[in-house]
Amino acid sequence: MELLQEYFKLQKEIYEYFGYVEDWVVFPLDDGTDWHWHLSGEGSGNFLRYASDEDALNDPDMNYYEGAVYTQKFLPKWVYRTDLYTMVCVDTKCDGNKFLMVLDNSKEHALQEHLEKE
Repeated sequence: MELLQEYFKLQKEIYEYFGYVEDWVVFPLDDGTDWHWHLSGEGSGNFLRYASDEDALNDPDMNYYEGAVYTQKFLPKWVYRTDLYTMVCVDTKCDGNKFLMVLDNSKEHALQEHLEKE
């Protein structure tokens, strides 16, 4: 099926762009390029917060989404940064959903709570 072959060709190109090597578990790709986002760190115990606009990232009423950086021994790293985009292994902690979320680096922000501590 030509359509399926094209799909896997594009998936391979995306993996190569980020330097991601699939191993053991296949994670679906998620287009998060419209989200504004903050990553607390790149390893176990860290989180990705994302929202429709920058102000929502700091909203005390939690008008944002948040997922754990998913870490697993079969992956050499969990955050893949390039100049323009970042791909993060995210565990949504909802219904077992885990994604490779692609984010636009121009929409990365520091959280207000982190700025106040400096």
